Amino acid sequence: MDAQGNPPVTLATESVRLPGARHGRDPSRAIKRGPSRVPPEVVAATQRERLFDALAQTVARKGYTAARVSDICDAAGVTRPAFYALFEGKEDAFLATYRYGTDAVLRAMESGYQEAGDWRVGVRTALRILLKVLASVPAFAVMAIVEIDAVGLAGRLERDRVLRCFAPFFADAPRPDLPGPDELADSIVGGIYSTIYRYVAQGRAAELPDLLPLLTYFALAPFVGRAEAKRQLAEDPGEGAGQQQLPKICRHE
Repeated sequence: MDAQGNPPVTLATESVRLPGARHGRDPSRAIKRGPSRVPPEVVAATQRERLFDALAQTVARKGYTAARVSDICDAAGVTRPAFYALFEGKEDAFLATYRYGTDAVLRAMESGYQEAGDWRVGVRTALRILLKVLASVPAFAVMAIVEIDAVGLAGRLERDRVLRCFAPFFADAPRPDLPGPDELADSIVGGIYSTIYRYVAQGRAAELPDLLPLLTYFALAPFVGRAEAKRQLAEDPGEGAGQQQLPKICRHE
């Protein structure tokens, strides 16, 4: 139980299946041939999932600009005609993969947030899920956080849509005696995104969970004050709570 009497939240990050987590050519995903024909809709769904995985891995390895449709098809074990039956082209496939993955992350974060029962614990839990899930599939992190910029206007619009989806996590925040609490929340989201971007762009996606104390402090402090934000970290019921430390730049009270 935490200080507010809430039970610890169990993180079901293992249930979040992101594009790039599996190999498209995994033999277990092959469509079996024989007298019992697989329904066309099942074939299409399987090929779509394999292409999601292959696109995330290919784009993370080669970059969006250099990745070709043929590279993605080869990594997925899917023919070009099958690819174009599902997507209009590389950009359409990228955006579909991006939506699929980011929607899965947001659903997991929302579930953890709702189960927490307290805004402070909920924000910390949602951040933990975000960082842990991205760290678990570096290929998706690179594709969705870094390579989205290479897609152009359509990519920027999709990213803006996703960032707007973080606003509800601040709906229950204490209203500080400051003008523009909504703009404050937008600035916090932008700062968190920039920090995650820097780590992923530097090839440090595996280190993202280490950012939890700093990003939690950054998210809470403007609404509850620095002392309360630090106290919340000390009472963190999640894994590794006893080892969490704020960077020196934040330890000034």
